[in-house]
Amino acid sequence: MKHYRGYRLTLGWQILIGLVLGIILGVVFYGNKVAITSMQNIGTMFISLIQMIVLPIVVSCLTVGIANMGDLKKLGRIGGKTLIYFELMTTVAIILGLIVANIFRPGDFIDIHALHSQDISQYVATAKSAKESSGIWATLMGIIPTNIFKSLGEGDMMPVIFFSVFFGLGTAAIGKPGQVIIDVLQAVSEVMFKVTNWVMHVAPIGVCALIGVTVAQMGISALAPLGYFILLAYATMIVFVVVVMGLVARAFGLNIFTLLKVIKEEAILAFSTASSEAALPKIIDKMDRFGVSQGIVSFVIPTGYTFNLDGSAIYQSLAALFLAQAYHINLSIGQQITLLVVLMITSKGMAGVPGASFVVLLATISTIGVPVAGLTFIAGIDRLVDMGRTAVNVVGNSLAAVIIGKSEKEFDADKAAAFAASFNQK
Repeated sequence: MKHYRGYRLTLGWQILIGLVLGIILGVVFYGNKVAITSMQNIGTMFISLIQMIVLPIVVSCLTVGIANMGDLKKLGRIGGKTLIYFELMTTVAIILGLIVANIFRPGDFIDIHALHSQDISQYVATAKSAKESSGIWATLMGIIPTNIFKSLGEGDMMPVIFFSVFFGLGTAAIGKPGQVIIDVLQAVSEVMFKVTNWVMHVAPIGVCALIGVTVAQMGISALAPLGYFILLAYATMIVFVVVVMGLVARAFGLNIFTLLKVIKEEAILAFSTASSEAALPKIIDKMDRFGVSQGIVSFVIPTGYTFNLDGSAIYQSLAALFLAQAYHINLSIGQQITLLVVLMITSKGMAGVPGASFVVLLATISTIGVPVAGLTFIAGIDRLVDMGRTAVNVVGNSLAAVIIGKSEKEFDADKAAAFAASFNQK
């Protein structure tokens, strides 16, 4: 009896149950505007709760981590390694998507004109706005905040990271008086992680609502014509995680399945909500407890949310060729290399905008002659694929933190082994 009373479902199982219930509710209330509005509002409130705690955690953890690091040269070395690693992994993800699309040719199996189109006006407006402010110089200038409070209010991650790094270095430079700031921010981070644990108690409800509204709006029948493309996208993402990330992890003495076991709850949360931010606070906490130094975790993971979107890169390359094939547009090797380069550039310049993956596609497909109208036919399933690519993004950023930590000899293998072993008992 005592054992029974002590038994409790883990967060991962609770979220999975919420996901299943959400699908059932979506089917039951398909097309019901009242139910859709209710579920949409509940889901939005959950995401808002997450967004409420993300930036305080990033600012406090990153400032404390950089202050404890206290070395500008070391920070520059870590930053250089991180950006190079991100670029290499993103490029491999894009290439994998292109290879899979060329081999399995998903666009050959559908009649593009028989599909139902969706409204993409919001994405067009976002793409137009992003294009006007894109470019290398605009991106670089956008990183430097003119008003840090405005950046915090708008949730603009890169300017917040930029400010926190310099604030941390300044805190370290003033010596003993800076310890007061470090102690205060350390307390802030501990408080916010406690709040995160409270918020996670309602995660199954939020997941149920978000999945429910997606199914209720779209309907299961809408998936059938694009089922092959969806399955191929997910299969490609799984191959990338298991094979590509697995080989990279092994090269640095890590088993990818050990990492997946440690972050499974966060990956499920990211998958269910299609929101990387939903998992960010817990991922920062998990990687710190997994043995990576706080400074590296606090720098690498938030930066990865802008520069290391492996799942999104796979989807963008796969979807671009899918649409080209559906319109019977044969792309040469040279055109596909051009597509690769364009995706590498546009994905960095627009990573912070809403619906980034879809916006990147809008900015990219015109370079290979695909009509923008083609995106209206896959807009309906974008949310479903977004769940998978978000989970891959979270796994990729978690792995990046471990890799950079190991390369800097700031990874505690004993602590990692003990923490991973604790999951075997659950």
